[in-house]
Amino acid sequence: MTSDRRLRHDRRPSAAVFVLWLAASTVLALMARSYLEQLRFADADDVIRLLQVRDLLAGQSWWDVTQYRIAPPEGVAMHWSRLVDVPLALVMLALEPLLGAARAELAALVIVPLGILLVIMQVVGRLAWRLFDRTTAIMACLMLLLWPLLLVEMQPLRIDHHAWQIAAVAVALWAISWREPLRGGAVAGLAMAIGASVSLEILPMAAAFGLVLLLRWAVDYRQRVWLVCYMQSLAVSLVAIFALTKGAGALNGPAYCDAITLPHIGFFAVAALGTSVLGRMQRVTLALFVLLFAGVGALAAGAMALAAPQCIASPFGSLDPLVRDLWYANVREGTPIWQQDAHVIFGKSLHMLLALGASIALVLRSRDWLRQWWIEYTLILLVAVLAAVMTHRSFYYVGVVGCVPLGWLAASMLARLRRSGGLLPSLGAAIGIYLVLMPSALVNILAPLLRDSEATREQVASAPMRSSGCGLSVRQTDLARLEPGVVFAQFDIGPFFLLNTPHKVVATGHHRADAAMRDVLQAFTASPDDARAIVERRGANYLAICPELAEARNLEEYGGPQSLMARLLADDAPGWLEKIPSQEADAIKVWRVRSDGSPSQSR
Repeated sequence: MTSDRRLRHDRRPSAAVFVLWLAASTVLALMARSYLEQLRFADADDVIRLLQVRDLLAGQSWWDVTQYRIAPPEGVAMHWSRLVDVPLALVMLALEPLLGAARAELAALVIVPLGILLVIMQVVGRLAWRLFDRTTAIMACLMLLLWPLLLVEMQPLRIDHHAWQIAAVAVALWAISWREPLRGGAVAGLAMAIGASVSLEILPMAAAFGLVLLLRWAVDYRQRVWLVCYMQSLAVSLVAIFALTKGAGALNGPAYCDAITLPHIGFFAVAALGTSVLGRMQRVTLALFVLLFAGVGALAAGAMALAAPQCIASPFGSLDPLVRDLWYANVREGTPIWQQDAHVIFGKSLHMLLALGASIALVLRSRDWLRQWWIEYTLILLVAVLAAVMTHRSFYYVGVVGCVPLGWLAASMLARLRRSGGLLPSLGAAIGIYLVLMPSALVNILAPLLRDSEATREQVASAPMRSSGCGLSVRQTDLARLEPGVVFAQFDIGPFFLLNTPHKVVATGHHRADAAMRDVLQAFTASPDDARAIVERRGANYLAICPELAEARNLEEYGGPQSLMARLLADDAPGWLEKIPSQEADAIKVWRVRSDGSPSQSR
């Protein structure tokens, strides 16, 4: 938007972005080939997502998202939206006649995440082209591919909801740059409604877009249509998605606070109605304008507080203290940045500050309406930065918003490199481009100074799920061929039993099974005698652990040397457990729960 794009002679970047996506997708697919063959998922949530799609295709009701093989016999009502299941199921159904069920499933695990990546890159490229030129668009997409954590969410096998939220932010950001407020506001509202229906994690970004459109209204009364259309679209879309994915049964169900439910819809409905009413009023003073919108916000929050006061607080606020301390506090993606390791804090902060600095530079060098746009853009980026500071997983919002100003910065340095005549200026520009594209290089140089040695040893001793042999061991272990039963297992390996065996599990790392999660944690950290009572009460037939994972070491440390986990890690199982020998060199350890309590035949 530095010039009228209709007067430009440079071509749209769509083809170049597609080629860049094709190259990145090829690399990602080749890197994931061995993981695909063995179904070695990077995260347990991806496993549960696949199981949810399998259950849907096997005949489970569209309205029923209960995972009945977790915490049997009641099961657990998952908080995930059917929206994410739809493209996976459609790809599987379309390809099954050609490839067979198994290969169609593998194809879906590749096509869907890479397809979302293509959408995001095309949207980002189009936005950067509108704002600058073709070179900047390509550099912005390159920044997107190099942004830490972001590409991870769209690699093959990564089928959980995060990529959808990144795409929703990209589309909303693109939409508010359009010339037509009716269409732009409506599309931005729809994008945020889809993102919020997938997960409430996106709500800070939905608020950021609303704040920016409110600023437009405050600056120019004629621009009020943007916010009115945004809020109306957001509220109506939430109602429609709720009706399509939840059904009438959700009207009488429990008011969960970890997903969009009626209290949340009430909040947005009141806010949209209030905004629409104010949009029909004549221009007022700035003080009255702020006061009126504060009143609308108070009414919306009050309606939600009356309907479900528990939803005003964090959805994790009601967790059992043991579950919160031993599980949620160790979920790194949900913790604030200051609880990360020093090298992570430094690296993430450097990326965010660089993106924010580039956006502020664009504010300072712009004039008139363009400066207003970059002020709005910087405000959205700032909200994304604050969200990332408070919650580590929100760092990819900074990436999808910050890649455009960083693309401009890289393109500017590239132009300077082309113009520079001397060796030193050329070298300086080249180094500058490299640091903009990959500022983590500086972090890697300083990593030995920033990384705590004890923490490093802990990381080495505790492998992440994909690189450990635990998930694969579940597939290969003799337990898969035993009589179906209930497995009492660590949270991280529970989903792999559901994926690769006919067994059920007591709990996984999904907070709606709060009571079952507490039982698992309490049993592993209690004495063997106390643990036995919990295991038998849960009707478990087998017990399994993965010593490689940090989860096992954390439970051992919390429970002490006499805890059940400590005994199991030392291969000193109590008498009521019988070791199940395996023909494979498995990373996982499995015992049968002996009903008579006689001494174990093998330790």
